[in-house]
Amino acid sequence: MKFQSAMEYLMTYGWALLIMAVVLAALFAMGIFNPSNFAGQECILPAGFSCLNYYLYQNGTAQINLQQATQSPINVTAIGCAQNTSAIVMQAPYNPPSNQIYMPIGANYTFMVKCYNSAGSLYTESPGTLFTGSLVINYTETLTGFPHTIYGTIAVKVS
Repeated sequence: MKFQSAMEYLMTYGWALLIMAVVLAALFAMGIFNPSNFAGQECILPAGFSCLNYYLYQNGTAQINLQQATQSPINVTAIGCAQNTSAIVMQAPYNPPSNQIYMPIGANYTFMVKCYNSAGSLYTESPGTLFTGSLVINYTETLTGFPHTIYGTIAVKVS
């Protein structure tokens, strides 16, 4: 009688543990335990600048719609994107003959910039991979002629 009671006890808990293992395996297969599925996308820049839209493609090209609201018009002279700030490759925007983009107060412009990984090579990952890194923008105030550099952070999933 004691043996039968012990077997019933073990079987009941065995089935419960088996059901929990199947549920956990199903949740794991759906990606519930992958933190990159829940990571929010963000682009944070200093006051006077904001990212309206931003995408990162599989080939490492980021499309960033930048808006400026500083106190004077600016010329964007270079922009860079990388996981490591010491590995940033600055790129002049393509706008012959000056290769700079004029942005009046409140204007926005869409930049295409190559993003690099921490090793310094082009960031090429599969869709859904989360890229977190730095965004660096060089610009010159048109009224004063003073050059400036701003640093921001970007977290975006590869699309």
